[in-house]
Amino acid sequence: MRVLVQRSNVASCQVAGKTTGKIKEGLVLFVGFTAGDDLEKIKYLAKKVANLRIFPDEDGIMNKSILETAGTILSISQFTLYAECKKGNRPSYQKALNNKDAQILYQSFNEELRKYLPVEEGLFGADMEISLTNVGPTTIMLEK
Repeated sequence: MRVLVQRSNVASCQVAGKTTGKIKEGLVLFVGFTAGDDLEKIKYLAKKVANLRIFPDEDGIMNKSILETAGTILSISQFTLYAECKKGNRPSYQKALNNKDAQILYQSFNEELRKYLPVEEGLFGADMEISLTNVGPTTIMLEK
């Protein structure tokens, strides 16, 4: 399981011109799954995201978690996190989990995150347009 975390002060997801998720200050998560991912990994990474200290404290040091800033999350499914580009120029997605199982894990991940804070979502499997302002910039890859 991979989660690309980006700190943002505004972000949204649109599908066919309709907004499916929108946040102000918080985190945008791009989430991908592979074979062997399970509830244990989901719980671990949801807790890691919620407690990740990447927001500035009073001294401007990244020392606060999203829990301390009352931020929200925009979670986006993204199978392309498992792209392999070792051969040729066309990425292979063989390591990405199949659509049916990935959707179940994605929903489980979002539900686990909701135990900590509010979560907005993209639309699984859709052609989404993601807009975000990355602050910092702060981008971190988490994997379990």
